Amino acid sequence: MSNEKKVLSARLRTADFGSAGSRRLLRNGEVPAVVYGKSEPLHVIVNAHEFEMKKSGFSESTLITLSVEGDGDHMVFVKTYQEDLLRRCVHHIDFFEITAGHAVRTHVRVELDGTPVGCKVGGVLDQVIHELEIECLPKDLPEVIKADVSALDINEALRIDQLSIPAGIKVLEDPEATVASVKMVKEEAPAETDEAAADAAAPAADAAQAAETK
Repeated sequence: MSNEKKVLSARLRTADFGSAGSRRLLRNGEVPAVVYGKSEPLHVIVNAHEFEMKKSGFSESTLITLSVEGDGDHMVFVKTYQEDLLRRCVHHIDFFEITAGHAVRTHVRVELDGTPVGCKVGGVLDQVIHELEIECLPKDLPEVIKADVSALDINEALRIDQLSIPAGIKVLEDPEATVASVKMVKEEAPAETDEAAADAAAPAADAAQAAETK
C-alpha cells in the first residue's frame, strides 16, 4: 500500500438537486458526486480543479480520504466518473466508501518489472493480464502488483500463481492464467528474386520447347 496519503476535499450537497442544479455547479467550477457503500448514499460536491489535478493518481485500488466539510473524513475509492472529453471536464463522480476492518473486493493494476532474457535475443514480451481482482483488508490494499518477468525466455510464460503477492491479499482469479509471455517474432519469407524466379521457370520452359519439336 502506498505511504502517500491521498486526500480530496468536498462539501455536502443539501439542495439544488437535479440536472439544472448540476449544470450550475459545473459552471461554478464544482462537480456533483455521490458516496455509496453505506446505508444511504451521501451527496457531496467536489472542487473540479482539485479533482482534475489529482485524478491521474486515482485508480480503483487507490484509497482516498474524502474530507467532507461538516461531515468528517470518509475512506473511499473512485468507482467511476463521467467525463466530457470534448470539453475536457468531469461532470459527475461516484465514490465507494469502505469500512476499516472489513475486507474489500476490487481490481488492482498489474505492472511488469524487468527485461526478459528472451527479449535480448529477439523475443517479444506480451502482457496478457493487466489487472487482477483481489480481496483484502483496506490496510493491505496495494496500488499495483509487480510481475517480475526478467527470467522469462522465449516461449516461456509467467502465471498468476508465480507472482509475488503481498501478505493479506487473496487473488480472485484462475491461478494458472498467463500474466505475460515471451514469443519469437515470426519472420516473413523473403520475396523471391527475379533471378531465382527465372531459374525456377527454366526447366518448365525447356520441357515445353522439347514437346513442340516432337
